[in-house]
Amino acid sequence: MKLVKSLLLGSAAGLTVVAAAHAADLPIKKAAPVEYVRVCSTHGAGFFYIPGTDTCLRVSGRARFQATYLQAYSRSGDLTGYQGLGRLNLDARTSTAYGTLRAFVRMDLSYGSGPFLASGTARLGGTGFPALGVDTFGRVTNGVNLDKAFIQFAGFTAGRAASFFDFYAHDLEFIGSSLGSDNSSTNLLAYTATFGQGFSATLSMEDPILRKTPIYGSASGGSTFTGFQVFQPGAGNFTPVIGTNALGQPIIADYDVVQRIRMPDFVGALRYDAAWGSAQVSALVHEINAANASGVRSIAGVSTVGAVAPRPATEYGWAIQGGLKLNMPFIAPGDLLYLQGSYGEGTTRTTGYNMWLGSYTNFASLATGTTFGTSLVDAVVDPLTGKLDLSTSWTVTAAYLHYWAPEWRSAVFGSYGEMSYGKASRANLGFVNQLAGFTTGPLPSPFAPGFAFTNQLRDTNQIVAGASLIWSPVRDLDIGIEGNYARLALQNGRAIDQNKAPGVSAASIVNVVNGQPVIAGGGVLPTTNATDTFQIRMRVQRDF
Repeated sequence: MKLVKSLLLGSAAGLTVVAAAHAADLPIKKAAPVEYVRVCSTHGAGFFYIPGTDTCLRVSGRARFQATYLQAYSRSGDLTGYQGLGRLNLDARTSTAYGTLRAFVRMDLSYGSGPFLASGTARLGGTGFPALGVDTFGRVTNGVNLDKAFIQFAGFTAGRAASFFDFYAHDLEFIGSSLGSDNSSTNLLAYTATFGQGFSATLSMEDPILRKTPIYGSASGGSTFTGFQVFQPGAGNFTPVIGTNALGQPIIADYDVVQRIRMPDFVGALRYDAAWGSAQVSALVHEINAANASGVRSIAGVSTVGAVAPRPATEYGWAIQGGLKLNMPFIAPGDLLYLQGSYGEGTTRTTGYNMWLGSYTNFASLATGTTFGTSLVDAVVDPLTGKLDLSTSWTVTAAYLHYWAPEWRSAVFGSYGEMSYGKASRANLGFVNQLAGFTTGPLPSPFAPGFAFTNQLRDTNQIVAGASLIWSPVRDLDIGIEGNYARLALQNGRAIDQNKAPGVSAASIVNVVNGQPVIAGGGVLPTTNATDTFQIRMRVQRDF
Protein backbone atom coordinates (compact mmCIF):
# COMPACT_ATOMS: atom_id res chain seq x y z
CA MET A 1 0.00 0.00 0.00
CA LYS A 2 2.86 2.31 0.89
CA LEU A 3 4.51 1.46 -2.41
CA VAL A 4 1.40 2.38 -4.39
CA LYS A 5 1.00 5.68 -2.53
CA SER A 6 4.65 6.60 -3.20
CA LEU A 7 4.26 5.88 -6.91
CA LEU A 8 1.14 8.09 -7.17
CA LEU A 9 2.74 11.00 -5.38
CA GLY A 10 5.83 10.72 -7.53
CA SER A 11 3.83 10.68 -10.72
CA ALA A 12 1.83 13.74 -9.64
CA ALA A 13 5.00 15.63 -8.83
CA GLY A 14 6.46 14.75 -12.20
CA LEU A 15 3.36 15.91 -14.07
CA THR A 16 3.38 19.18 -12.15
CA VAL A 17 7.00 19.88 -13.14
CA VAL A 18 6.30 19.07 -16.80
CA ALA A 19 3.15 21.23 -16.84
CA ALA A 20 5.05 24.12 -15.27
CA ALA A 21 7.79 23.81 -17.86
CA HIS A 22 5.32 23.90 -20.75
CA ALA A 23 3.45 26.84 -19.20
CA ALA A 24 6.69 28.79 -19.03
CA ASP A 25 7.06 28.32 -22.81
CA LEU A 26 3.60 29.81 -23.61
CA PRO A 27 3.28 33.54 -24.47
CA ILE A 28 1.58 35.59 -21.78
CA LYS A 29 -1.21 38.00 -22.88
CA LYS A 30 -0.86 41.21 -20.92
CA ALA A 31 -4.02 42.98 -19.67
CA ALA A 32 -4.98 46.07 -21.65
CA PRO A 33 -4.09 49.27 -19.82
CA VAL A 34 -7.08 50.94 -18.20
CA GLU A 35 -7.92 54.25 -19.90
CA TYR A 36 -9.59 56.55 -17.44
CA VAL A 37 -11.90 59.37 -18.52
CA ARG A 38 -9.94 62.61 -18.75
CA VAL A 39 -11.34 66.08 -18.19
CA CYS A 40 -11.34 68.32 -21.29
CA SER A 41 -10.93 71.97 -20.34
CA THR A 42 -10.54 73.27 -23.89
CA HIS A 43 -14.26 73.86 -24.52
CA GLY A 44 -15.48 74.83 -21.06
CA ALA A 45 -16.78 73.14 -17.94
CA GLY A 46 -18.36 69.70 -18.02
CA PHE A 47 -16.52 68.28 -21.05
CA PHE A 48 -14.50 65.05 -21.01
CA TYR A 49 -12.54 63.18 -23.68
CA ILE A 50 -14.32 60.24 -25.28
CA PRO A 51 -11.86 57.39 -24.54
CA GLY A 52 -9.61 56.64 -27.48
CA THR A 53 -10.41 59.91 -29.31
CA ASP A 54 -9.52 63.58 -29.25
CA THR A 55 -13.24 64.54 -29.17
CA CYS A 56 -14.64 66.22 -26.07
CA LEU A 57 -18.20 65.42 -24.97
CA ARG A 58 -20.57 67.12 -22.56
CA VAL A 59 -23.72 65.31 -21.40
CA SER A 60 -26.50 67.38 -19.87
CA GLY A 61 -30.27 67.38 -19.62
CA ARG A 62 -33.44 68.40 -17.84
CA ALA A 63 -36.36 66.98 -15.89
CA ARG A 64 -39.54 69.05 -15.49
CA PHE A 65 -43.01 68.93 -13.98
CA GLN A 66 -45.49 71.59 -15.01
CA ALA A 67 -49.14 72.30 -14.21
CA THR A 68 -51.46 74.96 -15.62
CA TYR A 69 -54.88 76.49 -15.08
CA LEU A 70 -56.62 78.27 -17.99
CA GLN A 71 -59.79 80.27 -17.60
CA ALA A 72 -62.47 78.90 -19.95
CA TYR A 73 -66.06 79.95 -20.65
CA SER A 74 -67.55 76.54 -21.31
CA ARG A 75 -67.87 73.31 -19.31
CA SER A 76 -66.78 71.46 -22.46
CA GLY A 77 -63.21 72.66 -22.07
CA ASP A 78 -60.41 71.52 -19.74
CA LEU A 79 -59.41 73.95 -17.00
CA THR A 80 -56.21 72.28 -15.81
CA GLY A 81 -53.35 70.45 -17.47
CA TYR A 82 -50.14 68.67 -16.48
CA GLN A 83 -46.85 67.84 -18.16
CA GLY A 84 -43.78 65.76 -17.47
CA LEU A 85 -40.73 66.41 -19.65
CA GLY A 86 -37.32 64.81 -19.98
CA ARG A 87 -34.46 66.27 -22.04
CA LEU A 88 -31.07 64.90 -23.04
CA ASN A 89 -28.28 67.03 -24.56
CA LEU A 90 -25.11 65.67 -26.21
CA ASP A 91 -22.47 68.24 -27.19
CA ALA A 92 -19.38 66.85 -28.99
CA ARG A 93 -16.46 69.13 -29.97
CA THR A 94 -13.12 68.53 -31.64
CA SER A 95 -10.36 71.08 -32.23
CA THR A 96 -9.19 71.18 -35.85
CA ALA A 97 -7.00 73.35 -38.05
CA TYR A 98 -10.19 75.04 -39.29
CA GLY A 99 -11.55 75.72 -35.83
CA THR A 100 -13.89 73.73 -33.62
CA LEU A 101 -15.91 70.92 -35.18
CA ARG A 102 -19.14 70.64 -33.19
CA ALA A 103 -22.08 68.24 -33.24
CA PHE A 104 -25.03 68.89 -30.94
CA VAL A 105 -28.10 66.70 -30.33
CA ARG A 106 -31.08 67.48 -28.10
CA MET A 107 -33.99 65.09 -27.56
CA ASP A 108 -37.20 65.95 -25.68
CA LEU A 109 -39.70 63.40 -24.42
CA SER A 110 -42.92 64.73 -22.90
CA TYR A 111 -46.36 63.66 -21.80
CA GLY A 112 -48.91 66.46 -21.42
CA SER A 113 -52.62 66.87 -20.83
CA GLY A 114 -55.06 69.76 -20.78
CA PRO A 115 -54.84 73.32 -22.16
CA PHE A 116 -51.51 74.31 -23.73
CA LEU A 117 -49.70 71.27 -22.26
CA ALA A 118 -51.56 68.84 -24.53
CA SER A 119 -50.15 70.82 -27.39
CA GLY A 120 -52.16 70.98 -30.59
CA THR A 121 -49.28 72.93 -32.09
CA ALA A 122 -46.94 69.99 -31.42
CA ARG A 123 -49.33 67.59 -33.14
CA LEU A 124 -49.87 69.84 -36.15
CA GLY A 125 -46.13 70.50 -36.37
CA GLY A 126 -45.29 66.79 -36.33
CA THR A 127 -43.56 66.61 -32.92
CA GLY A 128 -46.33 64.87 -30.95
CA PHE A 129 -49.21 62.45 -31.26
CA PRO A 130 -52.56 62.42 -29.40
CA ALA A 131 -54.17 59.81 -27.21
CA LEU A 132 -57.25 58.31 -28.89
CA GLY A 133 -59.46 57.32 -25.96
CA VAL A 134 -62.95 58.73 -25.46
CA ASP A 135 -61.80 60.80 -22.46
CA THR A 136 -58.39 61.68 -23.88
CA PHE A 137 -58.82 62.29 -27.59
CA GLY A 138 -57.06 65.51 -28.55
CA ARG A 139 -56.44 66.34 -24.88
CA VAL A 140 -53.35 64.23 -24.15
CA THR A 141 -50.13 64.47 -26.15
CA ASN A 142 -47.05 62.27 -26.16
CA GLY A 143 -44.19 64.34 -27.50
CA VAL A 144 -41.14 62.72 -29.08
CA ASN A 145 -39.13 65.58 -30.48
CA LEU A 146 -35.68 65.71 -32.02
CA ASP A 147 -35.31 69.32 -30.98
CA LYS A 148 -31.75 69.79 -32.17
CA ALA A 149 -29.34 67.80 -34.34
CA PHE A 150 -26.78 70.02 -36.07
CA ILE A 151 -23.15 70.21 -37.11
CA GLN A 152 -21.08 73.41 -36.95
CA PHE A 153 -17.78 73.71 -38.78
CA ALA A 154 -15.82 76.59 -40.33
CA GLY A 155 -18.78 78.97 -40.13
CA PHE A 156 -21.36 76.50 -41.45
CA THR A 157 -24.36 75.18 -39.52
CA ALA A 158 -26.19 72.18 -40.99
CA GLY A 159 -29.04 70.19 -39.47
CA ARG A 160 -31.95 70.85 -37.14
CA ALA A 161 -31.40 74.08 -35.22
CA ALA A 162 -33.06 77.30 -34.09
CA SER A 163 -33.99 79.62 -36.94
CA PHE A 164 -31.49 82.41 -37.50
CA PHE A 165 -34.42 84.81 -37.90
CA ASP A 166 -35.31 84.56 -34.21
CA PHE A 167 -33.93 86.72 -31.43
CA TYR A 168 -35.82 86.92 -28.09
CA ALA A 169 -37.61 83.59 -28.72
CA HIS A 170 -39.44 83.64 -25.35
CA ASP A 171 -36.25 83.16 -23.33
CA LEU A 172 -37.85 84.51 -20.13
CA GLU A 173 -41.17 82.62 -20.30
CA PHE A 174 -42.26 79.17 -19.10
CA ILE A 175 -43.96 78.46 -22.44
CA GLY A 176 -43.88 80.87 -25.38
CA SER A 177 -47.00 83.02 -25.00
CA SER A 178 -46.05 86.57 -25.90
CA LEU A 179 -46.36 87.65 -29.50
CA GLY A 180 -43.14 87.11 -31.43
CA SER A 181 -41.23 84.66 -33.59
CA ASP A 182 -39.97 81.46 -31.98
CA ASN A 183 -39.16 78.66 -34.45
CA SER A 184 -36.92 76.82 -32.04
CA SER A 185 -36.27 73.87 -34.36
CA THR A 186 -36.13 73.73 -38.13
CA ASN A 187 -33.95 72.05 -40.75
CA LEU A 188 -31.43 74.46 -42.20
CA LEU A 189 -28.11 75.06 -43.91
CA ALA A 190 -26.48 78.34 -42.94
CA TYR A 191 -23.19 80.19 -43.13
CA THR A 192 -22.12 82.76 -40.55
CA ALA A 193 -19.32 85.21 -41.30
CA THR A 194 -17.61 86.79 -38.29
CA PHE A 195 -16.12 90.24 -38.91
CA GLY A 196 -14.57 90.93 -35.52
CA GLN A 197 -15.47 93.55 -32.94
CA GLY A 198 -18.67 91.61 -32.21
CA PHE A 199 -20.20 91.81 -35.70
CA SER A 200 -21.44 88.76 -37.62
CA ALA A 201 -23.74 88.09 -40.56
CA THR A 202 -25.66 84.92 -41.43
CA LEU A 203 -27.33 83.66 -44.59
CA SER A 204 -29.59 80.69 -43.92
CA MET A 205 -31.61 78.36 -46.15
CA GLU A 206 -34.41 76.93 -43.97
CA ASP A 207 -37.16 74.32 -44.23
CA PRO A 208 -40.36 76.30 -44.98
CA ILE A 209 -42.92 73.81 -43.66
CA LEU A 210 -42.84 74.94 -40.03
CA ARG A 211 -43.45 78.56 -41.02
CA LYS A 212 -46.46 77.78 -43.22
CA THR A 213 -49.88 78.80 -41.93
CA PRO A 214 -52.81 77.73 -44.16
CA ILE A 215 -54.27 79.67 -47.03
CA TYR A 216 -57.92 80.44 -46.22
CA GLY A 217 -60.09 77.57 -47.38
CA SER A 218 -62.45 74.75 -46.50
CA ALA A 219 -62.38 70.99 -46.11
CA SER A 220 -63.83 70.21 -49.52
CA GLY A 221 -64.88 71.84 -52.75
CA GLY A 222 -68.27 73.46 -52.40
CA SER A 223 -67.63 75.18 -49.05
CA THR A 224 -66.92 78.80 -49.81
CA PHE A 225 -66.72 80.84 -46.61
CA THR A 226 -65.96 78.40 -43.82
CA GLY A 227 -62.91 78.38 -41.58
CA PHE A 228 -61.48 74.85 -41.52
CA GLN A 229 -58.83 73.17 -39.41
CA VAL A 230 -57.08 70.28 -41.14
CA PHE A 231 -56.73 67.58 -38.47
CA GLN A 232 -57.34 64.43 -40.51
CA PRO A 233 -54.81 62.67 -42.77
CA GLY A 234 -55.56 63.33 -46.41
CA ALA A 235 -57.92 66.22 -45.68
CA GLY A 236 -57.86 68.90 -48.34
CA ASN A 237 -58.02 72.67 -48.40
CA PHE A 238 -59.94 74.33 -51.21
CA THR A 239 -61.03 77.82 -52.18
CA PRO A 240 -63.47 79.05 -54.87
CA VAL A 241 -62.54 81.12 -57.92
CA ILE A 242 -65.10 82.52 -60.38
CA GLY A 243 -64.55 81.49 -64.00
CA THR A 244 -66.59 81.15 -67.16
CA ASN A 245 -67.84 78.31 -69.33
CA ALA A 246 -67.60 78.10 -73.11
CA LEU A 247 -70.59 80.48 -73.41
CA GLY A 248 -69.09 83.08 -71.09
CA GLN A 249 -71.46 82.22 -68.24
CA PRO A 250 -70.10 82.23 -64.66
CA ILE A 251 -69.03 78.99 -62.97
CA ILE A 252 -67.01 78.24 -59.81
CA ALA A 253 -63.69 76.37 -59.80
CA ASP A 254 -62.48 74.94 -56.49
CA TYR A 255 -58.69 75.28 -56.29
CA ASP A 256 -56.48 73.11 -54.12
CA VAL A 257 -54.60 75.50 -51.81
CA VAL A 258 -52.62 72.99 -49.72
CA GLN A 259 -49.14 74.51 -49.95
CA ARG A 260 -46.37 72.30 -51.30
CA ILE A 261 -42.68 72.57 -50.42
CA ARG A 262 -41.08 74.12 -53.49
CA MET A 263 -38.64 76.76 -52.31
CA PRO A 264 -36.84 77.08 -48.96
CA ASP A 265 -37.21 80.10 -46.74
CA PHE A 266 -34.23 82.42 -47.10
CA VAL A 267 -33.13 84.22 -43.94
CA GLY A 268 -30.53 86.92 -43.55
CA ALA A 269 -29.36 88.27 -40.17
CA LEU A 270 -26.89 90.92 -39.05
CA ARG A 271 -25.88 90.65 -35.38
CA TYR A 272 -23.73 92.55 -32.91
CA ASP A 273 -22.61 91.15 -29.54
CA ALA A 274 -20.80 93.09 -26.84
CA ALA A 275 -20.42 93.20 -23.06
CA TRP A 276 -23.50 95.42 -22.77
CA GLY A 277 -25.72 92.98 -24.71
CA SER A 278 -26.74 92.16 -28.28
CA ALA A 279 -28.57 93.62 -31.26
CA GLN A 280 -29.91 91.92 -34.38
CA VAL A 281 -31.73 92.76 -37.59
CA SER A 282 -33.13 89.82 -39.58
CA ALA A 283 -35.25 89.34 -42.68
CA LEU A 284 -37.03 86.41 -44.31
CA VAL A 285 -38.56 85.55 -47.71
CA HIS A 286 -41.26 82.84 -47.79
CA GLU A 287 -43.03 81.26 -50.78
CA ILE A 288 -46.84 80.88 -50.79
CA ASN A 289 -48.28 78.65 -53.50
CA ALA A 290 -51.40 76.84 -54.72
CA ALA A 291 -52.07 73.78 -56.89
CA ASN A 292 -54.65 73.06 -59.60
CA ALA A 293 -58.44 73.13 -59.59
CA SER A 294 -59.95 69.98 -58.10
CA GLY A 295 -63.38 70.45 -59.67
CA VAL A 296 -65.84 72.85 -61.26
CA ARG A 297 -69.32 73.79 -60.00
CA SER A 298 -72.30 75.18 -61.84
CA ILE A 299 -74.09 78.39 -60.87
CA ALA A 300 -77.88 78.29 -61.41
CA GLY A 301 -77.53 75.14 -63.49
CA VAL A 302 -75.39 76.59 -66.30
CA SER A 303 -73.14 74.23 -68.25
CA THR A 304 -69.56 73.67 -67.05
CA VAL A 305 -68.33 72.62 -70.51
CA GLY A 306 -65.23 74.58 -71.53
CA ALA A 307 -64.86 76.06 -68.05
CA VAL A 308 -61.79 78.19 -67.33
CA ALA A 309 -60.83 80.18 -64.23
CA PRO A 310 -57.80 82.25 -63.20
CA ARG A 311 -55.20 80.07 -61.47
CA PRO A 312 -53.73 81.51 -58.21
CA ALA A 313 -50.14 82.45 -58.97
CA THR A 314 -47.29 81.99 -56.51
CA GLU A 315 -46.65 84.91 -54.17
CA TYR A 316 -43.77 85.67 -51.81
CA GLY A 317 -44.33 86.65 -48.22
CA TRP A 318 -41.67 88.47 -46.27
CA ALA A 319 -40.86 89.67 -42.78
CA ILE A 320 -38.33 91.89 -41.05
CA GLN A 321 -37.42 91.98 -37.37
CA GLY A 322 -35.22 94.01 -35.05
CA GLY A 323 -34.19 93.02 -31.54
CA LEU A 324 -32.15 94.47 -28.68
CA LYS A 325 -30.87 92.76 -25.52
CA LEU A 326 -29.47 94.94 -22.75
CA ASN A 327 -27.52 93.54 -19.78
CA MET A 328 -28.28 95.55 -16.63
CA PRO A 329 -25.88 94.49 -13.87
CA PHE A 330 -26.05 98.03 -12.46
CA ILE A 331 -29.57 97.18 -11.21
CA ALA A 332 -28.74 93.64 -10.07
CA PRO A 333 -26.30 90.97 -11.32
CA GLY A 334 -28.02 88.94 -14.04
CA ASP A 335 -30.70 91.54 -14.88
CA LEU A 336 -31.47 91.98 -18.58
CA LEU A 337 -34.01 93.58 -20.90
CA TYR A 338 -35.27 92.40 -24.31
CA LEU A 339 -36.96 94.65 -26.88
CA GLN A 340 -38.20 93.29 -30.20
CA GLY A 341 -40.47 94.26 -33.08
CA SER A 342 -41.42 92.56 -36.35
CA TYR A 343 -43.56 93.20 -39.42
CA GLY A 344 -44.56 90.81 -42.17
CA GLU A 345 -46.85 90.08 -45.10
CA GLY A 346 -47.99 86.49 -45.65
CA THR A 347 -45.87 85.30 -42.71
CA THR A 348 -48.12 85.04 -39.66
CA ARG A 349 -45.87 82.62 -37.81
CA THR A 350 -42.76 84.66 -38.55
CA THR A 351 -44.16 87.75 -36.80
CA GLY A 352 -45.50 85.47 -34.07
CA TYR A 353 -49.01 86.92 -33.99
CA ASN A 354 -50.41 83.41 -33.44
CA MET A 355 -48.12 82.33 -30.57
CA TRP A 356 -50.91 82.27 -27.95
CA LEU A 357 -53.71 81.22 -30.30
CA GLY A 358 -51.81 78.34 -31.94
CA SER A 359 -49.87 77.71 -35.11
CA TYR A 360 -50.62 75.72 -38.29
CA THR A 361 -54.36 76.29 -37.98
CA ASN A 362 -56.89 78.21 -40.03
CA PHE A 363 -58.94 79.51 -37.10
CA ALA A 364 -58.52 79.66 -33.31
CA SER A 365 -59.75 81.28 -30.10
CA LEU A 366 -58.10 82.29 -26.83
CA ALA A 367 -59.79 79.53 -24.83
CA THR A 368 -62.80 77.22 -24.95
CA GLY A 369 -66.05 79.17 -25.05
CA THR A 370 -64.56 82.64 -25.47
CA THR A 371 -66.83 85.16 -27.16
CA PHE A 372 -65.30 84.82 -30.64
CA GLY A 373 -62.34 83.39 -32.52
CA THR A 374 -60.28 84.69 -35.39
CA SER A 375 -58.81 83.59 -38.71
CA LEU A 376 -55.05 82.95 -38.74
CA VAL A 377 -54.02 82.52 -42.38
CA ASP A 378 -51.11 83.70 -44.49
CA ALA A 379 -53.23 84.49 -47.53
CA VAL A 380 -56.73 84.62 -49.05
CA VAL A 381 -57.49 83.84 -52.68
CA ASP A 382 -59.66 86.61 -54.14
CA PRO A 383 -62.41 84.61 -55.87
CA LEU A 384 -62.96 87.23 -58.58
CA THR A 385 -59.34 87.82 -59.58
CA GLY A 386 -57.81 84.48 -58.57
CA LYS A 387 -54.89 86.31 -56.94
CA LEU A 388 -53.39 85.51 -53.55
CA ASP A 389 -54.06 88.39 -51.16
CA LEU A 390 -51.46 88.25 -48.37
CA SER A 391 -52.38 88.96 -44.76
CA THR A 392 -50.43 91.59 -42.82
CA SER A 393 -49.27 91.30 -39.22
CA TRP A 394 -46.92 93.04 -36.83
CA THR A 395 -45.89 92.56 -33.19
CA VAL A 396 -43.83 94.32 -30.52
CA THR A 397 -42.53 92.64 -27.36
CA ALA A 398 -40.64 93.64 -24.21
CA ALA A 399 -39.36 91.32 -21.46
CA TYR A 400 -37.35 92.07 -18.32
CA LEU A 401 -35.57 89.70 -15.93
CA HIS A 402 -34.73 90.88 -12.40
CA TYR A 403 -32.83 89.12 -9.60
CA TRP A 404 -34.18 90.05 -6.15
CA ALA A 405 -31.47 87.85 -4.64
CA PRO A 406 -29.20 85.14 -6.07
CA GLU A 407 -31.90 82.52 -5.39
CA TRP A 408 -34.98 84.66 -6.26
CA ARG A 409 -35.76 86.13 -9.68
CA SER A 410 -38.77 87.46 -11.61
CA ALA A 411 -39.60 88.09 -15.24
CA VAL A 412 -42.24 90.42 -16.64
CA PHE A 413 -43.21 90.52 -20.30
CA GLY A 414 -45.74 92.25 -22.50
CA SER A 415 -46.60 92.26 -26.18
CA TYR A 416 -49.02 93.82 -28.63
CA GLY A 417 -49.82 92.93 -32.23
CA GLU A 418 -52.24 93.52 -35.08
CA MET A 419 -53.36 91.40 -38.04
CA SER A 420 -55.37 92.48 -41.08
CA TYR A 421 -56.78 91.08 -44.33
CA GLY A 422 -57.60 92.61 -47.71
CA LYS A 423 -61.05 94.20 -47.69
CA ALA A 424 -61.79 93.41 -51.34
CA SER A 425 -60.92 89.72 -51.14
CA ARG A 426 -63.02 89.29 -47.99
CA ALA A 427 -66.03 91.03 -49.54
CA ASN A 428 -65.67 89.00 -52.73
CA LEU A 429 -65.64 85.76 -50.72
CA GLY A 430 -68.85 86.84 -49.03
CA PHE A 431 -70.39 87.50 -52.44
CA VAL A 432 -69.34 84.13 -53.86
CA ASN A 433 -70.62 82.42 -50.73
CA GLN A 434 -74.11 83.58 -51.64
CA LEU A 435 -73.68 83.27 -55.39
CA ALA A 436 -72.91 79.55 -54.99
CA GLY A 437 -76.45 78.97 -53.75
CA PHE A 438 -78.11 81.21 -56.33
CA THR A 439 -80.69 79.52 -58.58
CA THR A 440 -83.06 82.08 -60.11
CA GLY A 441 -83.95 85.75 -59.79
CA PRO A 442 -81.67 88.78 -59.33
CA LEU A 443 -78.07 88.25 -58.22
CA PRO A 444 -77.66 88.36 -54.43
CA SER A 445 -76.08 91.32 -52.65
CA PRO A 446 -72.40 90.90 -51.81
CA PHE A 447 -73.24 92.10 -48.31
CA ALA A 448 -75.94 89.91 -46.79
CA PRO A 449 -77.28 91.09 -43.39
CA GLY A 450 -75.02 88.73 -41.44
CA PHE A 451 -71.83 89.51 -43.35
CA ALA A 452 -70.81 92.31 -40.97
CA PHE A 453 -71.09 90.03 -37.92
CA THR A 454 -69.13 86.97 -39.03
CA ASN A 455 -65.83 86.27 -37.27
CA GLN A 456 -64.11 85.11 -40.48
CA LEU A 457 -61.15 87.14 -41.81
CA ARG A 458 -61.68 90.02 -39.38
CA ASP A 459 -58.93 92.51 -38.58
CA THR A 460 -57.88 91.99 -34.96
CA ASN A 461 -55.39 93.06 -32.31
CA GLN A 462 -53.94 91.18 -29.35
CA ILE A 463 -52.40 91.93 -25.98
CA VAL A 464 -50.44 89.21 -24.17
CA ALA A 465 -48.68 89.98 -20.88
CA GLY A 466 -47.37 88.03 -17.90
CA ALA A 467 -45.07 87.79 -14.91
CA SER A 468 -43.25 85.05 -13.01
CA LEU A 469 -41.53 84.44 -9.69
CA ILE A 470 -38.85 81.71 -9.48
CA TRP A 471 -37.03 80.31 -6.44
CA SER A 472 -33.74 78.42 -6.91
CA PRO A 473 -32.86 77.01 -3.48
CA VAL A 474 -29.90 75.17 -4.97
CA ARG A 475 -28.06 75.53 -8.24
CA ASP A 476 -29.97 74.36 -11.37
CA LEU A 477 -33.24 73.76 -9.48
CA ASP A 478 -36.14 76.10 -10.32
CA ILE A 479 -39.49 76.21 -8.50
CA GLY A 480 -41.72 78.89 -9.95
CA ILE A 481 -45.12 80.27 -10.82
CA GLU A 482 -46.18 82.36 -13.82
CA GLY A 483 -49.40 84.22 -14.64
CA ASN A 484 -50.44 85.29 -18.16
CA TYR A 485 -53.23 87.49 -19.51
CA ALA A 486 -54.42 87.63 -23.13
CA ARG A 487 -56.97 89.86 -24.86
CA LEU A 488 -58.21 89.56 -28.46
CA ALA A 489 -60.22 92.41 -29.98
CA LEU A 490 -61.68 93.44 -33.34
CA GLN A 491 -60.10 96.44 -34.97
CA ASN A 492 -63.58 97.63 -35.93
CA GLY A 493 -67.17 96.42 -35.88
CA ARG A 494 -68.67 93.58 -33.85
CA ALA A 495 -69.14 89.82 -34.08
CA ILE A 496 -71.74 87.38 -32.74
CA ASP A 497 -71.00 86.57 -29.09
CA GLN A 498 -70.44 82.81 -29.34
CA ASN A 499 -70.37 82.49 -25.56
CA LYS A 500 -73.95 83.76 -25.25
CA ALA A 501 -75.19 82.35 -28.58
CA PRO A 502 -73.12 79.18 -29.11
CA GLY A 503 -73.33 77.61 -32.54
CA VAL A 504 -75.27 80.48 -34.10
CA SER A 505 -73.79 81.53 -37.44
CA ALA A 506 -73.99 84.81 -39.29
CA ALA A 507 -76.09 83.06 -41.97
CA SER A 508 -79.03 83.00 -39.55
CA ILE A 509 -79.21 86.83 -39.48
CA VAL A 510 -82.11 88.13 -41.61
CA ASN A 511 -82.00 91.82 -40.74
CA VAL A 512 -80.07 94.51 -38.88
CA VAL A 513 -82.08 96.92 -36.71
CA ASN A 514 -80.34 99.86 -35.03
CA GLY A 515 -77.02 98.12 -35.59
CA GLN A 516 -78.20 94.89 -33.91
CA PRO A 517 -78.42 91.58 -35.82
CA VAL A 518 -81.92 90.07 -35.90
CA ILE A 519 -82.79 86.43 -36.65
CA ALA A 520 -86.05 84.98 -37.94
CA GLY A 521 -88.83 85.53 -35.39
CA GLY A 522 -87.42 88.87 -34.28
CA GLY A 523 -84.76 87.66 -31.82
CA VAL A 524 -81.75 89.93 -31.34
CA LEU A 525 -78.35 88.24 -31.26
CA PRO A 526 -75.77 89.34 -28.65
CA THR A 527 -72.58 90.81 -30.12
CA THR A 528 -69.13 91.68 -28.83
CA ASN A 529 -65.86 93.23 -29.99
CA ALA A 530 -63.37 91.77 -27.51
CA THR A 531 -62.63 88.65 -25.46
CA ASP A 532 -59.97 87.76 -22.90
CA THR A 533 -58.64 85.01 -20.66
CA PHE A 534 -55.88 84.32 -18.15
CA GLN A 535 -53.61 81.42 -17.31
CA ILE A 536 -51.58 80.39 -14.25
CA ARG A 537 -48.66 77.98 -14.49
CA MET A 538 -46.30 76.40 -12.00
CA ARG A 539 -43.08 74.53 -12.66
CA VAL A 540 -40.49 72.40 -10.92
CA GLN A 541 -37.39 71.99 -13.11
CA ARG A 542 -33.95 70.50 -12.61
CA ASP A 543 -31.17 71.05 -15.15
CA PHE A 544 -28.00 68.99 -15.03
